[in-house]
Amino acid sequence: MDVPVRTSYVMAVVQPHERAAAASITNVPRSLASALPPLAAGWMLDQSNFAWPLLICAACKITYDLLLLMMFRNVRPPEETAKT
Repeated sequence: MDVPVRTSYVMAVVQPHERAAAASITNVPRSLASALPPLAAGWMLDQSNFAWPLLICAACKITYDLLLLMMFRNVRPPEETAKT
């Protein structure tokens, strides 16, 4: 899920007093985890003439998006569940 979409969704489904904690829980690990993949991708590109890093990243991204869809497909923000 792209960062603006994820941030908007997280802010919509958590209580207002929990938003700062939710933002830190979703942003800090993503920032920390972004340091290592370039090293691994460079090493894999150096070891092979094939685009393994691109294929591995695509598979991870598709898996991540499908898991998010499965986990949150029935969760609606309060604005969408309020009956008028």
